[in-house]
Amino acid sequence: MSKQPNGVALYTIGFTKKKAGYFFGKLRRAGVKRVLDVRLNNVSQLAGFAKRDDLAFFLEQLGGMEYFHLTELAPTQEMLDAYKKHKGEWAVYETEFLNLMERRQIEKTLNKETLDGGCLLCSEDKPHHCHRRLVAEYLQGKWGEEVRVTHLV
Repeated sequence: MSKQPNGVALYTIGFTKKKAGYFFGKLRRAGVKRVLDVRLNNVSQLAGFAKRDDLAFFLEQLGGMEYFHLTELAPTQEMLDAYKKHKGEWAVYETEFLNLMERRQIEKTLNKETLDGGCLLCSEDKPHHCHRRLVAEYLQGKWGEEVRVTHLV
């Protein structure tokens, strides 16, 4: 499911609560070409198979996929701490994160060819309260129907 004649196929996935076989199988079956890691910290001890170097190795070996770490699509440490550590409200985090994407003007700096067939990765199990969904929706808002988003859960 790479580039379709009419746009960019963009996927999202989280690794929490997923076994490696399920995770890599989902990516392979969807036809993902590259994983775009949008975590601020991609070497956490909590990441298991999704630590940066291990993940890049497994993606290449198990699916011939590329790995990129795109910190410009990650929240700031302050935003993350306010939401996670200090139990902030999702609505506040969402607004601040979308404002950050606007300031960074990601729609002007991201390469559509890199995104096509790419999968935004973070840790959250489901996309509902996750910044990977916000990135995907932000890009849809800027680029329109050209971007087709599929959440792999």
